[in-house]
Amino acid sequence: MRGFSARLRAARPDPGEWTIGAALWGLAMALCICFSLTLNQRLPEIHLPRLLLVYFAGGMLAWLITLPLIRFCALGRAPETRFAASFLFLTIGTTAATALIFALQYRLFYAQWHAPFGTRIWAFQFVFTSASAAYQFAVLGLRLYLPLGLLFLTGASLLLAHRSR
Repeated sequence: MRGFSARLRAARPDPGEWTIGAALWGLAMALCICFSLTLNQRLPEIHLPRLLLVYFAGGMLAWLITLPLIRFCALGRAPETRFAASFLFLTIGTTAATALIFALQYRLFYAQWHAPFGTRIWAFQFVFTSASAAYQFAVLGLRLYLPLGLLFLTGASLLLAHRSR
């Protein structure tokens, strides 16, 4: 267990890298959606600030959660392994965090028509509304990361693989 705790301490990110990286990754994810919507000529004027905020917050949350995981798994490994860990964790983390924020916003909108908190019907409504939001994000929201998101993901993974030697 001693090796695990030492590895955990060594994987702790620098506070500057953690916070500045989170802001930059969130900004990159918001830029992805803006570029993708502009490229497809579907830039919604009314809901754009809310969409940008969802993707920005998802990117920030993902960076804050995944950076320690990346550093923990990549510590002392070969550059290829560090790159793969960065690519994998940033992909899954960004997708999951943004989907979670999207689902929470989705749930917030539909909560006005749901049963009172704590009832069996409320639990079903909560589960199925969240599942619907996750499905809707998977179908409509994931493609908004392309094409710019793949470039940002590759660049961030290369940078993290280089920095975490």
